[in-house]
Amino acid sequence: MNITLRQLQAFCTVARLGSFTKAAGVLHTTQPALSVQISQLEDSLGLKLFDRTTRAVAITSVGRELLPRAERTLAELSGIMDSANGMSSRNVGRVVVAALPSVASSFMPEAMATFRASHPGIEVILRDGLGGAISELLRTGEVDFGVTAEGAADAELDFTVLGADEMVAVTPADHPLGKTKRVSVEALLEWPLVLMSRDSSVRRLVDHAFAERGHLANPVQEPVYMSTAVAMVRAGLGVAILPSSASELRGAEDLVSHHIAHRGMRRQVGIVLRRGRSLSPAAEEFEAFLRSMARRWF
Repeated sequence: MNITLRQLQAFCTVARLGSFTKAAGVLHTTQPALSVQISQLEDSLGLKLFDRTTRAVAITSVGRELLPRAERTLAELSGIMDSANGMSSRNVGRVVVAALPSVASSFMPEAMATFRASHPGIEVILRDGLGGAISELLRTGEVDFGVTAEGAADAELDFTVLGADEMVAVTPADHPLGKTKRVSVEALLEWPLVLMSRDSSVRRLVDHAFAERGHLANPVQEPVYMSTAVAMVRAGLGVAILPSSASELRGAEDLVSHHIAHRGMRRQVGIVLRRGRSLSPAAEEFEAFLRSMARRWF
């Protein structure tokens, strides 16, 4: 059975107008061509859809029964075409992105809000997680792409840099380090340290930077969330080392961020994709938008 879209359109139009002549005009075709389409549809179905005379055309009982189904099929096909046109024009769609907590709480919300203003038909869903979790979400296809720190080489993933994120030492404003803008790794060892959990990309970077100077960091606290680390600093429990982009540090007048004199206290943040997997037009649009926005953010 080979039923075409044109045949269904011809059937529905003739049935509603009750005239081959009128239907041919609406469909911008000739009456003989329309008659051929109806005959071909009847042959494919093995059913007679219309009773024809030289003066009139009437839909058969079988045709009347099939008409609602044919119209629903045409409506569904029209909806598919509208959706496909919207996707190809990058106006509609759904994008799921995973991002590091520090990025998800700072860069991403502003980016999502700005993007939505110009692309209201595209829904962006954000999932925050640590680097290992983001990689796993990509491998299982649960997210379109991730925004994370550059990690170990992975044959399944491609990483493209968006910008650099500097680690800073965070203290209360009345801390003995005071207004010191630049501190050394050795100077930090003199104070109790609040470092992120060992599963985080921030902690791996900090441990590596200390090790390069021949030191082992022994934190007094290892929180999972940056908000917890900041609260510990405010309570006087220690000096935290956090990304300068962390939203918890923005506008915090009671805290001071000190530059750390070590080139290793910077991490590359970028977009990670599953190698060989194509993005949807909506995801491509949002990824390109993040790249352009990152130029002024990082």
